[in-house]
Amino acid sequence: MNLAKASKYGFEKLMNDNKLDALVTPYSNGSSVLAIGGYPGISVPAGYDKNGGPYGICFGGLKGSEPTLIEIAYGFEQATNFRKPPAIN
Repeated sequence: MNLAKASKYGFEKLMNDNKLDALVTPYSNGSSVLAIGGYPGISVPAGYDKNGGPYGICFGGLKGSEPTLIEIAYGFEQATNFRKPPAIN
């Protein structure tokens, strides 16, 4: 299966059939798949592991959905307040 078919009958079909604004993946796991297909994605902080290391969440969408993804990511950041400035020693 080529990339165009995988995009049209895979990701785009999933998004359109389910009327989704965004696909959400933990960490940045979805960003490479989105990039290969030419789809936009945005990653934002989603918390910290038991050792204090940060991890994120990725919101991806269809081509042209960048404004919506920015709104979703901004809303997530404002609702969760996970972003912390780095400690300056």
